[in-house]
Amino acid sequence: MANTKDRVVIFDTTLRDGEQCPGATMTLDEKLAVAELLDGMGVDIIEAGFPIASNGDFEAVSEIARRTKRATVAGLARAIPADIARAGEAVRHAQRGRIHTFVSTSAIHLAHQMRKTQDEVIEIILKTVAQARDLVEDVEWSAMDATRTDIDYLCRCVEAAIRAGATTINLPDTVGYATPQEYGAMFRAVRERVPDADKAIFSVHCHDDLGLAVANSLAGLEGGARQIECTVNGIGERAGNAALEEIVMAIRTRADVMPYDTGIDTTMLTRASKLVSHAANFPVQYNKAIVGRNAFAHESGIHQDGMLKHSETYEIMTPASVGLAKTSLVMGKHSGRAAFKSKLAELGISLSDNQMQDVFERFKDLADRKKHVYDEDIEALVDQNLATAHDRIKLVSLSVIAGTRGPQRATMKIEMDGRTFTEEADGNGPVDAVFNAIHAMVPHDTVLELYQVHAVTEGTDAQAEVSVRLKAGERSVTARGADPDTLVASAKAYLSALNKLSAVSVRLHAQHAAVV
Repeated sequence: MANTKDRVVIFDTTLRDGEQCPGATMTLDEKLAVAELLDGMGVDIIEAGFPIASNGDFEAVSEIARRTKRATVAGLARAIPADIARAGEAVRHAQRGRIHTFVSTSAIHLAHQMRKTQDEVIEIILKTVAQARDLVEDVEWSAMDATRTDIDYLCRCVEAAIRAGATTINLPDTVGYATPQEYGAMFRAVRERVPDADKAIFSVHCHDDLGLAVANSLAGLEGGARQIECTVNGIGERAGNAALEEIVMAIRTRADVMPYDTGIDTTMLTRASKLVSHAANFPVQYNKAIVGRNAFAHESGIHQDGMLKHSETYEIMTPASVGLAKTSLVMGKHSGRAAFKSKLAELGISLSDNQMQDVFERFKDLADRKKHVYDEDIEALVDQNLATAHDRIKLVSLSVIAGTRGPQRATMKIEMDGRTFTEEADGNGPVDAVFNAIHAMVPHDTVLELYQVHAVTEGTDAQAEVSVRLKAGERSVTARGADPDTLVASAKAYLSALNKLSAVSVRLHAQHAAVV
């Protein structure tokens, strides 16, 4: 462990590994908003995507590379020449670009996935890392499934990568198999045994299959790593990745045993969590460390008594340190544009002029319907605007007849590709009627996997936030909608999910007979 504060590089892969989480697909605008916030909060490297995966991924990485002001922008590439060339093209406009290339090294992966010998993989490492280094100065190489790789062979691979020009060496716990003691020991062994190991920064990348991702990441620091790969809210494949907010606050809170510095503005963590949660349509569990709704809530009488006497009796960090401020009630229907813009700045939200106009109009409409507009309401408006700015299908109007005398009936008007459609439909309850009306206008083959409602704030006039997850074939998408009317929020969420499916080439058609 270091004797003075060492700089730990924060490598955020929310937009790449995080988006691989089933149902967490983001639009280009959502990715740009997340990247801008990550850059503003002090993330060192933003892994913006996997450029070879699709034209959409390539465009996202390219645009993030153009717009990012401070952070290095990385593109992921398999150890395949075409992948590396595509990643190099995607990051070439960045002020600081990185190619992150990887290859499997464990015996089980070589035998069943790669179907290559150890020597063949060494040759692949030498050729592909050299190719990447010809395109950019900053090259990261990863040994996929490093924690299940024979240590002698792992050292050979790392030595080859450094010799070929890799400047960062990542030893990931790809399947979340390691324990902290094992993971830290692996880094110490590799750094001691590999010639010129001091010429590269070593990196950790941990998955949470056994709930050890954060603990393993911190153990990697003790083993000599100085880069941590993580995601906001810990989203990612299977059980997810190490959570950025937990890593950063653990280092800050326990500086006595972890004398490191990350450079992250921790007051932006809560906002980042909310933005990613809404962009990826992935809810944050209530008891999630640092950013969960209950992270700073105290219900036990003993705890409440201690908090009243001194907050440090039961809080090891302050809510303000992670950007959690007490909800204010200063916004209402008489608030003007200047006050609204100031409130957005207070919440850490930056919008373009057109976005500002759209959100302000939605705010005024909401303020006419609610007595008090909370900070959470404004954040929901912003997130909804970012999520629906370029939707093909938009809700125009909705009326529903409901009550004890069924059947319930919904009358809905939507706009799709510039044309307006109207439909009436019955249902077994008002929500079913709403969804049946949508299905009548936009026929599609999907399965409704999730329908969930919760209130954004307290009170009977609170906005309802509805989450909907649809599955089409092997593709699942989750979307949210917010509105003081739960049925309107439900319609918005369902239409948003259809828009996401449309964006990933699921065929959606409007019924011509319903045109008005």
